[in-house]
Amino acid sequence: MSSLSRLALALFFIVAGIAHFIAPAPYLAIMPPYIPWPAEIVALSGIAEILGGLGILFRSTRRAAGWWLIALLVAVFPANIYAISIGMVIGGHDLPGWMLWARLPLQLLLLIWVWRVCLGRTAHQRTRMLLSERGWKASHLRL
Repeated sequence: MSSLSRLALALFFIVAGIAHFIAPAPYLAIMPPYIPWPAEIVALSGIAEILGGLGILFRSTRRAAGWWLIALLVAVFPANIYAISIGMVIGGHDLPGWMLWARLPLQLLLLIWVWRVCLGRTAHQRTRMLLSERGWKASHLRL
């Protein structure tokens, strides 16, 4: 995955995490009522997004950040479902229902993006792995 894609994904999560602190109201509004301590959970999810975004930037933490962000995206999915049932207001404006429904497949696309950037193998890595399984050294082929 390209450096640009990696940087864009990291920035997406860092900015989204910061938004939890700058404008927490929309996040609080879609917090299902069965979740205790909504303000604290919104803050923790913001911190989790920021840490995940920062983790993407470094090769040594990228894989862990990928699993972290996938778990986070799965964990916040109920809030997106709840938002469909109650609506969502951002900046004093009600989001149309189609936008709330669109968040669900967008979340799946985010999961795929995180997987590809943080956990997927590049063609180069796959080639090296296949060669090593067959007892070949990639250095002989200048890979």
